[in-house]
Amino acid sequence: MKRMLLLGGVTEALAIARTLGPEHIYSLAGVGRVPTDLTCQVRVGGYGGAEGLAQFIRDEGIGLLLDATHPYAAQISQNAATAACLSGIPCWALRRPAWQPQAGDDWREVSDWAELIEALQPFHRPLFTLGREPLQHLHEIPREQFWTLRALDVYPGNELCEVIGARGPFLIEEERELFERRQIDVLISKNSGSTATEPKLEVARERRVPVIVLKRPVLAGVDREFASVDELLKVLPASDDS
Repeated sequence: MKRMLLLGGVTEALAIARTLGPEHIYSLAGVGRVPTDLTCQVRVGGYGGAEGLAQFIRDEGIGLLLDATHPYAAQISQNAATAACLSGIPCWALRRPAWQPQAGDDWREVSDWAELIEALQPFHRPLFTLGREPLQHLHEIPREQFWTLRALDVYPGNELCEVIGARGPFLIEEERELFERRQIDVLISKNSGSTATEPKLEVARERRVPVIVLKRPVLAGVDREFASVDELLKVLPASDDS
């Protein structure tokens, strides 16, 4: 197998990393826990844009770049595609299928923060599951709203917002309890497609709670795309012939 650089960021990336030998590199941005039980090398931190990543690829003799970052990490995915092109190596991507609304869902898609805030106006007890992004907007919370933010780690809130630190996977019973205890009347979510966080959508459906969905960004084109880890692992051993 060609020496591979795996750009992590989603749960599935760790599953791929667990199959890799010591010649390969698993790269993380540094947010969240860093695994210490892998056979492959682990690198934490950025590269300084596409040019910096391309230089790292050349310096380390990387033959295949695999982008398994979050579906909303559009800039990282663009840097990966550009760096692979500059380095003359293939770029593959693991890209989860998006969630699809089901019968009983009330989804309202927005493109940016301004549209999100406008869509949020009729509600009083929103649950944000966007990660850290809403933290910079705590000063904008209307007096008639109380925000619950869920992120990987706990951060300071204010009198109109509490931040919960929690990591998936989340059980549906836990999500039901959260919605009930905090009287959530609207859910704000990215369309990550992750099974680990899908129970919140089931609970919103059960309780007839609307879901404001942040639209997925358009990601850079790559040489090959895969929808699942299993699909990817079936062809990785043959990557020497790619």
